[in-house]
Amino acid sequence: MSTGTSTPSSSKTPTSTSDTDIEQLLSREASAFQRELEVERILKAFKLNPYDILDIDESSKAEGIKRRYRQLSLFIHPDKTPHARAPDAFDLLKKAESELSDTAKREALDATIAEARLQLLRSHGFSTSTQDDDPKLRGLVPSFKVQLRAKVKDLLIEEEVRRRKAIKMNLANEGLEARKKEEEVATRKRKAEEDKTWEESRETRVDSWRSFNNSSKKKKKTKAQILG
Repeated sequence: MSTGTSTPSSSKTPTSTSDTDIEQLLSREASAFQRELEVERILKAFKLNPYDILDIDESSKAEGIKRRYRQLSLFIHPDKTPHARAPDAFDLLKKAESELSDTAKREALDATIAEARLQLLRSHGFSTSTQDDDPKLRGLVPSFKVQLRAKVKDLLIEEEVRRRKAIKMNLANEGLEARKKEEEVATRKRKAEEDKTWEESRETRVDSWRSFNNSSKKKKKTKAQILG
């Protein structure tokens, strides 16, 4: 007999996602977001300074540079990152690591950074022997590190402009030399054709001369007969 009261069901509706699944999902989303942020950082980094691209200190050892490159290249690998320009960032990392692995290129870059540091210290009236941990540098605004990075950027841009001008000038000189060679070839070719034409017309000239000579002799003989 029914009492008119309903009894609660003993079965519970299972949740679609457990707390652990939610945490894992959020973790994956956070990781993906961090990867995209890193891609953006690399793309915005100053392209002429591989230290900036790898986001590593200039004093890093070769092993540290390679380790940093492996970490970043795995972290933003195009297979793991949905960012449309992940391949571009990956290529920039590879180029940066390659340049810092080249002893000559790294020495040239380090020399530019050292020169920027000296110029910056002089501009503030500090001794060129001032160390990075000197209290005088700590009070600078913007910080000495930020100012140094900007100075390095300026010098690298100047060097790149000079390099491109030199390439342009070399190309122009090469073009001038190429035109000179072409003109020399054309002159030799024209001279050869003129010599050939002259040689081919030789018989005609000889025949013309013989005809003229014979005609002259006949006129002289006729004149002599008239006078005689």
